Amino acid sequence: MILIACIGNIFLGDDGFGTEVARQLAGRSLPPDVILKDFGIRGLDLTYALLERYDLVILVDAYARGGKPGSIYLVEPDPGTGDAPAQLETHGMNPVNVLRMVKSMGGPSNRVLLVGCEPLDLGSDEEGKLGLSEPVAAAVGEAVKTIEKLCAEAVMHSN
Repeated sequence: MILIACIGNIFLGDDGFGTEVARQLAGRSLPPDVILKDFGIRGLDLTYALLERYDLVILVDAYARGGKPGSIYLVEPDPGTGDAPAQLETHGMNPVNVLRMVKSMGGPSNRVLLVGCEPLDLGSDEEGKLGLSEPVAAAVGEAVKTIEKLCAEAVMHSN
């Protein structure tokens, strides 16, 4: 089983990247053992979903690394082993915190990959900003293709 977990806040500009990818993927034909879910900013929901065992979890989110806006990254996130306790966010989403919480709750060690996009503009909590910037909107198609390829490879290896 594969979980595609899309993350983001549509009211903060490019932070809505994951949600737009989910919208595009929803109109495509995915293998039957793939679950597509837009978690938005519901970190608690994602935490509980990740307590299930999956062959692969693909997180989709805006991911600032200092690169060119619209760059697509494929990263294997590390929840770390720091001494700080994992914090559960009920109205926010930090994927690494979610992974740390799952680990602290004894969840399975699912293989997790992050398909991230370098944002240009994340807006602000005070002002908000609907819609993706031009380079991030242009990168959605590349992210969709990357995710479809990852799913096809995972399905092929599980057979």
